[in-house]
Amino acid sequence: MLSDPLSSLGICLHVDHNNNNNMSWKVVIPILLGQVVVAQNVNVGRLLRFSCSQLVIERTDPLVNPGMNPSTHVHQIVGGNSFNVTMDPNRMDPATESTCTTCTFSEDFSNYWTASLYFRSPENGTYKLVPQRTNFVGLDGVAQPQGGGITIYYMMPFGGNSKTKVTAFKPGFRMITGKPELRSKAGTFKGICHRCNGNGDGMAPCDSRDTSEFPAKVCPRGIRASVIFPSCWDGKNLDSPDHTSHMAYSPGGQTLAGATCPASHPVRVPQVMYEMQWDTTAFNHPDYFKGGKQPFVYSFGDT
Repeated sequence: MLSDPLSSLGICLHVDHNNNNNMSWKVVIPILLGQVVVAQNVNVGRLLRFSCSQLVIERTDPLVNPGMNPSTHVHQIVGGNSFNVTMDPNRMDPATESTCTTCTFSEDFSNYWTASLYFRSPENGTYKLVPQRTNFVGLDGVAQPQGGGITIYYMMPFGGNSKTKVTAFKPGFRMITGKPELRSKAGTFKGICHRCNGNGDGMAPCDSRDTSEFPAKVCPRGIRASVIFPSCWDGKNLDSPDHTSHMAYSPGGQTLAGATCPASHPVRVPQVMYEMQWDTTAFNHPDYFKGGKQPFVYSFGDT
Protein backbone atom coordinates (compact mmCIF):
# COMPACT_ATOMS: atom_id res chain seq x y z
CA MET A 1 0.00 0.00 0.00
CA LEU A 2 2.82 2.39 0.87
CA SER A 3 6.43 2.42 -0.22
CA ASP A 4 7.42 3.14 3.37
CA PRO A 5 6.02 1.53 6.54
CA LEU A 6 3.49 3.37 8.66
CA SER A 7 5.98 4.11 11.39
CA SER A 8 5.26 4.82 15.03
CA LEU A 9 1.49 5.06 14.85
CA GLY A 10 -0.95 4.43 17.68
CA ILE A 11 -4.66 5.28 17.68
CA CYS A 12 -7.09 6.01 20.48
CA LEU A 13 -10.74 6.88 20.34
CA HIS A 14 -12.11 9.07 23.09
CA VAL A 15 -15.75 9.65 22.32
CA ASP A 16 -17.99 12.53 23.41
CA HIS A 17 -21.56 12.80 22.26
CA ASN A 18 -24.27 15.34 22.90
CA ASN A 19 -27.55 14.90 24.68
CA ASN A 20 -29.89 15.47 21.72
CA ASN A 21 -29.43 12.23 19.80
CA ASN A 22 -26.66 13.86 17.78
CA MET A 23 -23.27 12.27 18.21
CA SER A 24 -20.08 14.29 18.51
CA TRP A 25 -16.86 12.37 19.02
CA LYS A 26 -13.41 13.35 20.17
CA VAL A 27 -10.82 11.12 18.53
CA VAL A 28 -7.15 11.19 19.50
CA ILE A 29 -4.34 9.78 17.36
CA PRO A 30 -1.14 9.80 19.42
CA ILE A 31 2.25 8.43 18.60
CA LEU A 32 2.92 5.32 20.67
CA LEU A 33 6.23 4.60 18.93
CA GLY A 34 5.14 1.17 17.72
CA GLN A 35 6.23 0.55 14.15
CA VAL A 36 3.57 -0.71 11.77
CA VAL A 37 5.07 -2.79 8.97
CA VAL A 38 3.19 -2.92 5.68
CA ALA A 39 2.17 -6.55 5.69
CA GLN A 40 -1.57 -6.91 5.76
CA ASN A 41 -4.33 -9.20 6.92
CA VAL A 42 -6.55 -7.96 4.10
CA ASN A 43 -5.44 -5.72 1.25
CA VAL A 44 -8.30 -4.81 -1.07
CA GLY A 45 -7.09 -2.45 -3.78
CA ARG A 46 -5.70 0.63 -2.06
CA LEU A 47 -6.44 -0.09 1.57
CA LEU A 48 -5.03 -2.07 4.46
CA ARG A 49 -7.57 -3.74 6.76
CA PHE A 50 -7.09 -5.88 9.83
CA SER A 51 -9.08 -6.73 12.95
CA CYS A 52 -8.25 -6.48 16.64
CA SER A 53 -10.15 -8.28 19.41
CA GLN A 54 -10.44 -6.90 22.92
CA LEU A 55 -7.38 -6.80 25.17
CA VAL A 56 -9.26 -5.45 28.20
CA ILE A 57 -12.31 -3.38 29.16
CA GLU A 58 -11.51 -0.88 31.92
CA ARG A 59 -11.53 2.77 33.00
CA THR A 60 -8.17 3.74 31.51
CA ASP A 61 -7.21 6.46 29.02
CA PRO A 62 -3.47 7.28 28.93
CA LEU A 63 -4.03 10.02 26.35
CA VAL A 64 -6.94 12.07 27.62
CA ASN A 65 -6.39 11.14 31.30
CA PRO A 66 -2.69 10.13 31.52
CA GLY A 67 -1.83 8.60 34.88
CA MET A 68 -5.43 8.76 36.12
CA ASN A 69 -6.64 5.45 37.54
CA PRO A 70 -9.53 5.11 37.11
CA SER A 71 -10.11 7.44 34.18
CA THR A 72 -13.38 9.27 33.61
CA HIS A 73 -15.12 6.40 31.82
CA VAL A 74 -14.82 2.86 30.51
CA HIS A 75 -13.05 1.92 27.27
CA GLN A 76 -12.55 -1.25 25.29
CA ILE A 77 -8.84 -1.48 24.50
CA VAL A 78 -7.28 -3.59 21.75
CA GLY A 79 -3.73 -4.16 20.51
CA GLY A 80 -0.36 -4.64 22.21
CA ASN A 81 -0.10 -6.11 25.69
CA SER A 82 2.19 -3.33 26.99
CA PHE A 83 -0.83 -1.02 27.32
CA ASN A 84 -0.81 0.89 30.63
CA VAL A 85 -2.23 3.94 32.37
CA THR A 86 0.51 6.39 31.30
CA MET A 87 2.19 5.31 28.02
CA ASP A 88 4.41 8.39 27.67
CA PRO A 89 5.46 8.31 23.99
CA ASN A 90 8.81 9.88 24.89
CA ARG A 91 9.67 7.01 27.23
CA MET A 92 7.85 3.99 25.88
CA ASP A 93 8.05 1.99 22.67
CA PRO A 94 5.25 -0.63 22.43
CA ALA A 95 7.07 -2.31 19.55
CA THR A 96 9.82 -3.34 21.96
CA GLU A 97 7.81 -3.65 25.19
CA SER A 98 4.83 -5.65 23.85
CA THR A 99 5.23 -9.41 23.46
CA CYS A 100 1.94 -10.02 21.66
CA THR A 101 -1.07 -8.22 20.19
CA THR A 102 -4.79 -8.89 19.87
CA CYS A 103 -4.67 -7.70 16.25
CA THR A 104 -4.62 -10.18 13.38
CA PHE A 105 -1.93 -7.95 11.88
CA SER A 106 0.69 -9.46 14.19
CA GLU A 107 3.36 -6.85 13.44
CA ASP A 108 1.20 -4.06 14.90
CA PHE A 109 1.78 -3.46 18.63
CA SER A 110 -0.13 -0.18 18.69
CA ASN A 111 -3.16 0.22 20.93
CA TYR A 112 -6.60 1.35 19.80
CA TRP A 113 -9.55 2.08 22.07
CA THR A 114 -13.13 3.32 22.06
CA ALA A 115 -15.80 4.09 24.61
CA SER A 116 -17.91 1.08 25.51
CA LEU A 117 -21.62 0.90 24.71
CA TYR A 118 -24.35 0.12 27.23
CA PHE A 119 -28.05 -0.64 27.22
CA ARG A 120 -29.84 1.59 29.74
CA SER A 121 -33.04 -0.07 30.91
CA PRO A 122 -36.08 2.19 30.50
CA GLU A 123 -37.76 0.19 33.29
CA ASN A 124 -35.25 0.59 36.14
CA GLY A 125 -32.31 2.64 34.82
CA THR A 126 -29.75 -0.16 35.14
CA TYR A 127 -26.95 -0.64 32.62
CA LYS A 128 -25.76 -3.68 30.70
CA LEU A 129 -22.70 -3.86 28.43
CA VAL A 130 -23.67 -4.29 24.78
CA PRO A 131 -21.71 -7.18 23.21
CA GLN A 132 -20.10 -7.01 19.78
CA ARG A 133 -20.31 -9.07 16.63
CA THR A 134 -17.33 -10.37 14.69
CA ASN A 135 -16.30 -7.65 12.28
CA PHE A 136 -15.48 -9.45 9.03
CA VAL A 137 -14.42 -12.75 7.53
CA GLY A 138 -10.73 -12.80 6.66
CA LEU A 139 -9.04 -14.39 3.67
CA ASP A 140 -8.72 -17.60 5.70
CA GLY A 141 -12.53 -17.79 5.97
CA VAL A 142 -12.48 -17.16 9.71
CA ALA A 143 -14.69 -14.47 11.22
CA GLN A 144 -12.46 -11.86 12.89
CA PRO A 145 -12.13 -10.73 15.57
CA GLN A 146 -13.61 -13.07 18.14
CA GLY A 147 -14.72 -11.40 21.36
CA GLY A 148 -15.57 -7.96 20.06
CA GLY A 149 -13.02 -5.30 19.17
CA ILE A 150 -12.65 -3.12 16.10
CA THR A 151 -11.62 -3.33 12.46
CA ILE A 152 -8.78 -0.97 11.49
CA TYR A 153 -8.37 0.56 8.03
CA TYR A 154 -5.46 2.50 6.53
CA MET A 155 -6.48 3.97 3.18
CA MET A 156 -4.86 5.54 0.17
CA PRO A 157 -6.92 8.11 -1.79
CA PHE A 158 -9.87 6.78 -3.77
CA GLY A 159 -11.00 8.64 -6.88
CA GLY A 160 -9.48 11.82 -8.26
CA ASN A 161 -5.72 11.61 -8.64
CA SER A 162 -4.88 8.05 -7.61
CA LYS A 163 -1.17 8.96 -7.75
CA THR A 164 -1.46 11.47 -4.91
CA LYS A 165 1.64 11.32 -2.73
CA VAL A 166 0.92 9.95 0.72
CA THR A 167 3.29 10.75 3.59
CA ALA A 168 3.69 8.43 6.58
CA PHE A 169 2.85 9.77 10.03
CA LYS A 170 5.88 11.29 11.78
CA PRO A 171 7.08 10.23 15.25
CA GLY A 172 5.39 12.34 17.91
CA PHE A 173 2.23 13.00 15.84
CA ARG A 174 -1.08 13.52 17.69
CA MET A 175 -4.56 14.77 16.83
CA ILE A 176 -8.08 15.03 18.15
CA THR A 177 -11.12 15.12 15.90
CA GLY A 178 -14.73 15.81 16.82
CA LYS A 179 -16.49 18.34 19.04
CA PRO A 180 -17.15 17.01 22.55
CA GLU A 181 -18.98 20.20 23.52
CA LEU A 182 -21.53 19.92 20.69
CA ARG A 183 -25.10 19.76 21.97
CA SER A 184 -27.23 20.33 18.86
CA LYS A 185 -27.44 18.98 15.33
CA ALA A 186 -25.97 22.18 13.90
CA GLY A 187 -22.40 21.54 12.85
CA THR A 188 -22.53 17.78 13.37
CA PHE A 189 -19.13 16.19 12.97
CA LYS A 190 -19.19 14.39 9.64
CA GLY A 191 -16.62 11.67 10.29
CA ILE A 192 -18.70 9.61 12.74
CA CYS A 193 -21.78 7.63 11.78
CA HIS A 194 -24.07 4.74 12.72
CA ARG A 195 -25.92 2.33 10.42
CA CYS A 196 -28.47 -0.38 10.98
CA ASN A 197 -26.85 -3.58 9.73
CA GLY A 198 -28.71 -4.89 6.73
CA ASN A 199 -28.94 -1.41 5.24
CA GLY A 200 -25.98 -1.60 2.89
CA ASP A 201 -23.65 -3.94 4.79
CA GLY A 202 -20.11 -3.78 3.48
CA MET A 203 -20.70 -0.50 1.64
CA ALA A 204 -18.87 2.75 2.34
CA PRO A 205 -19.88 4.45 5.60
CA CYS A 206 -21.24 7.89 6.44
CA ASP A 207 -23.57 8.27 3.47
CA SER A 208 -27.37 8.61 3.27
CA ARG A 209 -27.82 5.21 4.94
CA ASP A 210 -26.15 6.46 8.14
CA THR A 211 -26.95 8.82 10.99
CA SER A 212 -24.67 10.73 13.36
CA GLU A 213 -26.91 9.61 16.23
CA PHE A 214 -27.94 6.06 17.11
CA PRO A 215 -30.83 4.89 14.92
CA ALA A 216 -34.09 5.50 16.80
CA LYS A 217 -35.55 2.22 15.59
CA VAL A 218 -35.05 -1.51 15.97
CA CYS A 219 -31.98 -2.72 14.04
CA PRO A 220 -32.58 -6.48 13.61
CA ARG A 221 -28.89 -7.20 12.91
CA GLY A 222 -27.29 -4.68 15.23
CA ILE A 223 -25.55 -1.36 14.62
CA ARG A 224 -22.32 -0.57 12.81
CA ALA A 225 -20.41 2.47 14.10
CA SER A 226 -17.71 4.01 11.86
CA VAL A 227 -15.02 6.57 12.67
CA ILE A 228 -13.27 8.36 9.79
CA PHE A 229 -10.16 10.41 10.56
CA PRO A 230 -9.02 13.51 8.64
CA SER A 231 -6.21 12.88 6.17
CA CYS A 232 -4.74 16.32 5.39
CA TRP A 233 -1.85 17.64 7.49
CA ASP A 234 -0.27 21.11 7.57
CA GLY A 235 3.11 19.41 7.11
CA LYS A 236 4.71 21.29 9.99
CA ASN A 237 3.11 20.66 13.37
CA LEU A 238 2.97 17.24 15.02
CA ASP A 239 0.31 18.66 17.32
CA SER A 240 -1.49 21.94 17.96
CA PRO A 241 -2.89 23.63 21.10
CA ASP A 242 -6.41 22.38 20.31
CA HIS A 243 -5.05 19.11 18.85
CA THR A 244 -7.11 19.71 15.69
CA SER A 245 -5.86 22.80 13.84
CA HIS A 246 -2.94 20.99 12.19
CA MET A 247 -5.34 18.54 10.46
CA ALA A 248 -8.23 18.88 7.99
CA TYR A 249 -10.55 16.80 5.84
CA SER A 250 -10.45 16.87 2.05
CA PRO A 251 -12.45 19.78 0.63
CA GLY A 252 -15.73 19.48 -1.20
CA GLY A 253 -17.65 17.65 1.51
CA GLN A 254 -16.01 14.31 0.83
CA THR A 255 -15.10 12.60 4.09
CA LEU A 256 -13.86 9.19 3.00
CA ALA A 257 -10.40 8.94 1.41
CA GLY A 258 -10.48 12.15 -0.63
CA ALA A 259 -7.54 12.64 -2.98
CA THR A 260 -7.19 16.41 -2.59
CA CYS A 261 -6.20 18.59 0.36
CA PRO A 262 -6.71 22.31 1.08
CA ALA A 263 -3.79 24.70 0.60
CA SER A 264 -3.62 25.23 4.36
CA HIS A 265 -3.08 21.49 4.94
CA PRO A 266 -1.36 20.27 1.76
CA VAL A 267 0.22 17.02 2.96
CA ARG A 268 -1.85 13.87 2.44
CA VAL A 269 -1.32 11.23 5.15
CA PRO A 270 -2.92 7.76 5.28
CA GLN A 271 -6.58 8.01 6.14
CA VAL A 272 -7.41 5.95 9.19
CA MET A 273 -10.87 4.51 9.72
CA TYR A 274 -12.26 1.87 12.00
CA GLU A 275 -15.56 0.32 12.73
CA MET A 276 -17.34 -1.44 15.57
CA GLN A 277 -20.22 -3.88 15.23
CA TRP A 278 -22.52 -3.50 18.25
CA ASP A 279 -24.76 -6.54 18.76
CA THR A 280 -27.91 -4.79 19.97
CA THR A 281 -30.26 -7.66 19.10
CA ALA A 282 -30.89 -8.64 22.74
CA PHE A 283 -32.37 -5.19 23.35
CA ASN A 284 -34.62 -4.83 20.33
CA HIS A 285 -37.98 -4.73 22.10
CA PRO A 286 -40.20 -2.25 20.20
CA ASP A 287 -41.25 -0.53 23.43
CA TYR A 288 -37.68 0.73 23.90
CA PHE A 289 -38.00 2.78 20.71
CA LYS A 290 -41.40 4.39 21.21
CA GLY A 291 -41.65 8.10 20.56
CA GLY A 292 -38.39 8.27 18.63
CA LYS A 293 -36.29 7.22 21.61
CA GLN A 294 -33.56 4.60 21.79
CA PRO A 295 -32.04 2.83 24.84
CA PHE A 296 -28.28 2.89 24.11
CA VAL A 297 -25.70 5.07 25.83
CA TYR A 298 -21.93 5.33 25.57
CA SER A 299 -19.81 4.89 28.69
CA PHE A 300 -19.37 8.64 29.24
CA GLY A 301 -23.13 9.03 29.59
CA ASP A 302 -24.39 10.33 26.24
CA THR A 303 -27.18 8.72 24.23
